[in-house]
Amino acid sequence: MNQLISVKNLLAGLALSVLFTACSSSRKSTSRVDGPPPTLSKPTPEKKPENKNETAKAAPFNVPAFAREVKKPTYNIALFAPLFLDSAFANSNDIPGRTMPRYVMAGLEFYEGAQLALDSLQQLGYNLKVNVYDTKGRQSIASLINSKALDATDLIIGSFSNPELKEASDFAKKKEINLVSGILPNDAGISDNPFLFISNSTLKTHCEAIHNYVQEAFSNKNIVLLRRNTPFENRLAADFKGSYDKMNSPKKTRIREAIWNEGTTPEELSKYLLTDRPNIVIVTALDEAGAKSILRKLATANATYPMQIFGMPTWDVLKLKEPEFKSLQVFYSSPYFNDKSDSYSRYLSDYFRRTYKARPSDMAYKGFENTFYFVRLLHNNGVYFNGAVESSPSVITRFNFQPVYIRDGEQTPSYFENKNIFIIQKGDSADVKMNQ
Repeated sequence: MNQLISVKNLLAGLALSVLFTACSSSRKSTSRVDGPPPTLSKPTPEKKPENKNETAKAAPFNVPAFAREVKKPTYNIALFAPLFLDSAFANSNDIPGRTMPRYVMAGLEFYEGAQLALDSLQQLGYNLKVNVYDTKGRQSIASLINSKALDATDLIIGSFSNPELKEASDFAKKKEINLVSGILPNDAGISDNPFLFISNSTLKTHCEAIHNYVQEAFSNKNIVLLRRNTPFENRLAADFKGSYDKMNSPKKTRIREAIWNEGTTPEELSKYLLTDRPNIVIVTALDEAGAKSILRKLATANATYPMQIFGMPTWDVLKLKEPEFKSLQVFYSSPYFNDKSDSYSRYLSDYFRRTYKARPSDMAYKGFENTFYFVRLLHNNGVYFNGAVESSPSVITRFNFQPVYIRDGEQTPSYFENKNIFIIQKGDSADVKMNQ
């Protein structure tokens, strides 16, 4: 948010709202929204609650719990976000000064987007009891688990960091509660929890998507993978090689690999490039400094060697305003693409403009989308909605949750991950989506 007064209003309202919600364990529909998005309608009457122990013959994904139809008149939701309320409001509900640390805003806007989704669904007749928890507050996830505060939860949605996700996941697996990790782009070392959903796709999934796209989009090409000699980028390179080995296509082109560093010259890079076909250059650098460094080297050779450069998902925030980058065609991957033209995005934008005199950030859209998508699944299909997740309609972007099997021969998913990856070209005024 740009306006300081809007930031103050947002934080003050959120602090009081979260504190009341966490204490009361339920949240009634409020007057904070004028009505649900125009494309929505009232839900159909709920079926009579089923006995949780009734198990159908076939269990989806070989998880016995997924075969149970468990519908309830009211569902318990636990929403986790890094709100930093204890530090932001250490002495009172007043904002100390006119600005807040930038690290506070991401969690606050994720929460605000999620809360708007919950309010909208409750206006449509969804019966929900919502507890909101501050992952950066005094009460840790471990203490919540030990106090049994989460035992009655039907769905957990959160913006977790790495160690927090592992704690929440272990609990969710033990209690057979579906858990949605809406922001963290990795699995936090989790390899055995079929109740976990990862919305923000892992880097391995990005590597596979980029590889498959360049193999299929270009019939005659020279693919060059540029990496630095670090354990992390070596692992990414291995993921690209794994995607190549896995791909079953007679038209696939082998990947040529080159290691670069700050001392690598454009002339040395040119040895891997060809003049008679498109050069598809894949760069594994995630950091801005590294990305711009290699792009400067490639820009020197761009006039002689036609090339299209594919970077990592972190390149979405990369600003290439310098004249030397002007002629480069640069692409990156992302599990989200929002041109903000759909009714849900307009609804969220209108609410923020009216309430805060500001535009919502990507975190607000993600909080809204993850909450709306999964709470709707919960309401329509019951506690174990896992068998229906692939057929659920989109909200803002398009999810494609697929079971991930980390070890060969496994019959039970390690977790579910959003496999829908967009390939996006960076533009002067706006980025352009290349695939559907």
